[in-house]
Amino acid sequence: MDLNLRDIRAFIAVAQTGSFTQAAARLHLSQPALTVQIRRLEGTLGLRLFDRNSRNVALTPTGRDLLPLLQKSLHDMEHVLIDARALGDGASGTVRIACLPTFAASSLPELVQDLKKSVPRVSFEVRDVVASMVNALVRNEEADIGLTGGALDDANLEVLHAGIDRLVVVCPKRHPLAKRRRITLGDLAATPLVLTAQGTSVRAVVDSAFSNARCVPEIACEPTYMMSAVAMVRAGLGVTILPASAREVRAEPELVVRPGVTETFVAMLIEKLDSE
Repeated sequence: MDLNLRDIRAFIAVAQTGSFTQAAARLHLSQPALTVQIRRLEGTLGLRLFDRNSRNVALTPTGRDLLPLLQKSLHDMEHVLIDARALGDGASGTVRIACLPTFAASSLPELVQDLKKSVPRVSFEVRDVVASMVNALVRNEEADIGLTGGALDDANLEVLHAGIDRLVVVCPKRHPLAKRRRITLGDLAATPLVLTAQGTSVRAVVDSAFSNARCVPEIACEPTYMMSAVAMVRAGLGVTILPASAREVRAEPELVVRPGVTETFVAMLIEKLDSE
């Protein structure tokens, strides 16, 4: 059985107006064309839907029972068409984002909010992971775009936008380094450090800075996430190095931020290159 949406619209219009003439005018059809659609629907269903004479048109009991069902079917199918068109022109669908946790907690919410104003039917799937995983998810097309940082040496990925951040030293207020206006890499090499783990974007920049300065740091702990690093600094395990924009520090009244590391932290929006 093949139901035609035009035939269903014709049936609903006649049922609502109680008139073939008014229904035809509503649908911008001639009355004979409307009659053909109603007869075709009745033939497809094998049922009589209207009792009609020269003066009146009324739904049969079967027609009354079918009206809400066909109204719902029409509503659902029209929305399927709307959604399909929206998917086709990019006005709907899901954007998969792989993102560093620090960006997920700072810049990303505002970016998503702005995008929702332009394309309200689009939803967002966010995976907050370390930099190496951001690159892998985008490379394997498990994410559409990535928000990451540090150096990008993957020829399969393209930088869509880049911004600059600075690395700063985070330490307790009572720590000796807290009294200094500026902290050198030599100062940092002489104190226990809480550095984010290998594979994170900040760690790659920090390791490069120490290597270029020919300094060997004393690493006390290597957590994966900045929030964990901040907690360990608060507990007195050492000092850490984070991007200046990191929100993890702002809610910590017992910690202070000092400029020190001169390396630039590059934040990037990336996507996979088109292979065709």
